[in-house]
Amino acid sequence: MIFPTIPSDESKRLEILKEYSILDTLPEKEYDDITLLASQICNTPISLISLIDNKRQWFKSHHGLDATETPKEVAFCAHAINDKEHVFIVNDSRVDDRFHDNPLVTDDPFVIFYAGMPLVTSEGYALGTLCVIDHEPRSLDDSQIRALQALSSQVGRLLELRKKTKELETSIYELETQNKGLERFAAVAAHDIKSPLSSIVMMSELFTEEYAGQLDPTGAELLKLIGSSSGKLIQLIDGILEYSKNSKLLSGNRLDFSIHELISGLIPLVNASNEVKIEVSPKQDISIFSNKIAIEQILLNLIINGIKYNDKEKTVISIVIEDRTADVKINVIDNGPGIFANDKERIFEIFETTVASDKYGERGHGIGLATVKNLVEGLGGTVQLISKEGEGANFEFTIRK
Repeated sequence: MIFPTIPSDESKRLEILKEYSILDTLPEKEYDDITLLASQICNTPISLISLIDNKRQWFKSHHGLDATETPKEVAFCAHAINDKEHVFIVNDSRVDDRFHDNPLVTDDPFVIFYAGMPLVTSEGYALGTLCVIDHEPRSLDDSQIRALQALSSQVGRLLELRKKTKELETSIYELETQNKGLERFAAVAAHDIKSPLSSIVMMSELFTEEYAGQLDPTGAELLKLIGSSSGKLIQLIDGILEYSKNSKLLSGNRLDFSIHELISGLIPLVNASNEVKIEVSPKQDISIFSNKIAIEQILLNLIINGIKYNDKEKTVISIVIEDRTADVKINVIDNGPGIFANDKERIFEIFETTVASDKYGERGHGIGLATVKNLVEGLGGTVQLISKEGEGANFEFTIRK
């Protein structure tokens, strides 16, 4: 018996094999179906998916054989992996110097005929083989050899898919862990920052009330500036916290709800003084199965944006809903000053603003529209701005049904 040659890339090959996390896993139907098919096509009683580690060959699937592994030094597959491009065929092991006294030949399972096609990764490493075995000498015709090669490629694709799935699961777990850590950090940091800021606001108000008569106009203005600046910082921190909660918001349960009823509930929140004209069309009700809270946040941000940055005597907000086959399209249109063409993409980036302040004199933080984009895309939709300077802004977004 001649022992198999150790591949020149053995160290790296074993490292790659370990990355697939497949050794000693439970049987899977996808692999068992392939060995069954290989056995039927090649008319052999045994077919195996064999993976070669540093000491053994282990069978991910073993059709027609009870054993789950054998020592590496007697494995036919350990010979086969040294030629990555061709099927390794032994027509009669009893007359082959490499195998005639091999215990797998002289004793159960009596491997007389063997044909194995290496399972080669995309990086070029042979991890094992898809092989067929018979208890008597024989050969394969060209069509059977091509079929064995094709089935071997299919096993390779299953292994690659498994590896990618494992990598994705690991990435998701790491991201979830990082997100939880960031949420905790954001909450603690926000508390630690907001507390002293709130104290500054209260102290500046108290100082102004108690010592108003002793302050000159410049001192009073400075105190007012301290209080308003601290208040704006608190609003910015609250905005960042809300933005960071988007992923958690999107993971919420979806339900059937009426878009018209949702908008009717929002109008009193944004138009308590009835100074804004809000139109909804068409009038007939449209329902959707989605995340209600997320869509509520999208609409709130867009409507409030259209009010805050409006320069007309009478603000008009038009909401147009279109029920389509796969999604619902919603346009939130205002009669404000519009937005420059070169700002259309930038406005959706966090902390980006296009004007110095809104009509109330407050400076925006560039979080609202970034939140809109984040939520819309998280729901599988798209958002865009349709606008010309001086003709108002039309924010169009879609939500998958």
